[in-house]
Amino acid sequence: MKLPVILVSVVGSALVLLSWSQTWFDLELTDAAAHGAGETIAVPGSIASPALAALALAGFALVAALAIAGPGIRLMLGILEVVLGGCILLAASMSLGNPVGAVSPAVTEATGVSGSVPTAELVAAADATAWPGAALVGGALVVLAGVAVLVTGMRWPASARRYRGARLADADDAADAAGADRAASDRAIDDWDDLSRGDDPTEQADETAGAGGDDPAPGEGTSSPNR
Repeated sequence: MKLPVILVSVVGSALVLLSWSQTWFDLELTDAAAHGAGETIAVPGSIASPALAALALAGFALVAALAIAGPGIRLMLGILEVVLGGCILLAASMSLGNPVGAVSPAVTEATGVSGSVPTAELVAAADATAWPGAALVGGALVVLAGVAVLVTGMRWPASARRYRGARLADADDAADAAGADRAASDRAIDDWDDLSRGDDPTEQADETAGAGGDDPAPGEGTSSPNR
């Protein structure tokens, strides 16, 4: 369940962030002269529900933490994800439940009129698009993913370990091993030098072995003829 839950969390957060950047309401003003001849104003989610961007980014950060967290931390992250999804649902629902209040900053920007009551009097229509619903779907996915973490998180496989344990070795042993390796490499270089000069290093080794042998004792290895 680890990979599906993480994918659902990513999809939910991405859907919330995408909807935040799209048009949520088509606004029409009662005073057309304030903004042109009956022109419709597109109110994006960044104005209607600005908190969704931070909530979506928090969802991505939580997904990254879930990917590497241990069993105990997963339960805490699961609770946080449920709360995070609930905040997304609340923010989107508040905008849909009060569209006039959600488009108030856009009215102020278009007309220069501020205040909740004066701006509400200038709103002729505020038609919602499908993107607020997409934000609600994203929030619901985040909540479901958080519940899945609470139910299955303790049974998720552990994260792959990228580090190996270090082994302590005696410094003298390490130095002796390095010296032996160095001596072997020096001998190999000398053999190559001998071959380059036309000498056979194996013959020199045989001569050295023969010179180091014991000479036979007098009388050994010879026999006198019987007469």
